[in-house]
Amino acid sequence: MSPMLLFSFVILYFAILLGVAWYTSRNSNNDSFFIGNRNSNWMLVAFGMIGTSLSGVTFVSVPGGVGDFAGNSFKGFAYMQVAIGYLIGYFVIAVVLLPLYYRLNLTSIYNYLLQRFGKTAYKTGALFFIISRTVGATARLYLVINVLQFFILNQLGVPFVVTASVILLMILLYTFEGGVKTIVYTDTLQTTLMITGLIVCVVYILSHLHVGVGEALSQMKDKGYLYIFNTDVNSKGFFLKQIIGGAFITIAMTGLDQEMMQKNISVKRLGDSQKNVITMSIVLVAVLFLFLTLGGLLYMYAGSKGAVYTDVMVNGKMIKQLLVTAPNHDASMNVIGDKLFPFVAMQFLPPAISIIFIIALISALFPSADGALTALTSSFCIDMLGLQQRTDLDEKGKKRLRLSVHLSFAVIFLCCIMVFYFLNNNSIIDIILDVAGYTYGPLLGLFAFGILTKRQLPNSAITTIMCLIAPVLSYFISRNAASWLNGYQIGIELLIINGLLTYMGLWLISHPKKIANDTGE
Repeated sequence: MSPMLLFSFVILYFAILLGVAWYTSRNSNNDSFFIGNRNSNWMLVAFGMIGTSLSGVTFVSVPGGVGDFAGNSFKGFAYMQVAIGYLIGYFVIAVVLLPLYYRLNLTSIYNYLLQRFGKTAYKTGALFFIISRTVGATARLYLVINVLQFFILNQLGVPFVVTASVILLMILLYTFEGGVKTIVYTDTLQTTLMITGLIVCVVYILSHLHVGVGEALSQMKDKGYLYIFNTDVNSKGFFLKQIIGGAFITIAMTGLDQEMMQKNISVKRLGDSQKNVITMSIVLVAVLFLFLTLGGLLYMYAGSKGAVYTDVMVNGKMIKQLLVTAPNHDASMNVIGDKLFPFVAMQFLPPAISIIFIIALISALFPSADGALTALTSSFCIDMLGLQQRTDLDEKGKKRLRLSVHLSFAVIFLCCIMVFYFLNNNSIIDIILDVAGYTYGPLLGLFAFGILTKRQLPNSAITTIMCLIAPVLSYFISRNAASWLNGYQIGIELLIINGLLTYMGLWLISHPKKIANDTGE
């Protein structure tokens, strides 16, 4: 497959996105950018949010994890434990958080903290979101850009920094004017292409292996790939941890995240927004199961091409590798984990399928990146700069400021991507989950304290300090849990621990409510 041919499809794809952006951003204003004039179609939002929730990390990491090892066995379909938790979390968002956001008519969800506790808690919550979403979004971007760089741009002699800059410029161009109003449509297009690519790859590999879905699942079971529930209490993957952790991750990373909620509250009516969340959660879990099925098929396909597991000593630790030799190559390559799907798609599958894979991969990249860039711009403008309350700027002045912030975040994204590039870390998904545990924990604690109690917080720096202490304590507990608790390892529940510590700290500095009626009731 010619790299130039693949690159031409990338350019064509981007041209289509620009066309959609041009059409949807006509006569747009700041209200269009921030919340789509509160006139988004709930079905489009629901479908498009699937792509945002999955991202490029899911596209390569979930299938790649099926045949990877956790301890002495495959990780298999264990990710379904987290997916079950997702369903619980989305239900909580639909019945608890969305009614709150609509009742207060919020543009930024962190305005709830302003109305409930005052400016300090409000700024603190927005700051934690900005940090977390910036790191998480750029980590996801780096992973997909790295795949494109390795399989296409390296062969064209294009430096990584140029690739990253051009992709960010693409995202910037089609989100610059329309914001959420544009993203609702582009995310729908991109989710369609991503899921189409997923289905095409599944169908092709089933056909190549001459098996049906039932027989394929039976073979996966024989190989140990269908392993779902981990019953080891001390393991990071223990099923109760994963289910409960998955629920809280959804509540925090979706329900308390401006990027995800910005699209939900762009729907006109609460009932439609709730239908959006419930529908999206069910479809999302089904798509995740399809990704896991693809993962099992990819490992079976790689096995049919001569891939073999080997034990290798790395830094004094024995690890598993999956070695396979591509056509017209002499050396074998370790493709276990994140490398598997891109390697098989680009080296073994027909050119047409390779093109579909690249388009689907890019479609998984853009929804998580464009939404993050728009949401960060919105949060910084509204929460940090108070753009909506500025009386010293007319509408044009506010728009110029908003565009300047949007451009600034694109530059920040580039800097963060280059940091990941120089770190050259192969476990991007671990970085994302770790960052989420530390940065969304204070948000979880703040919102829970506001919703579950009637107490007030001091409108001073002590509130921010308490929210900063909680992640530090969480880190200390996480690092020492195994030695303190007879081998118990903290994993996905780090977010819950962090949120609970924040909640307890806020209780210590709070005082009984002095006002008879406020938004916390």
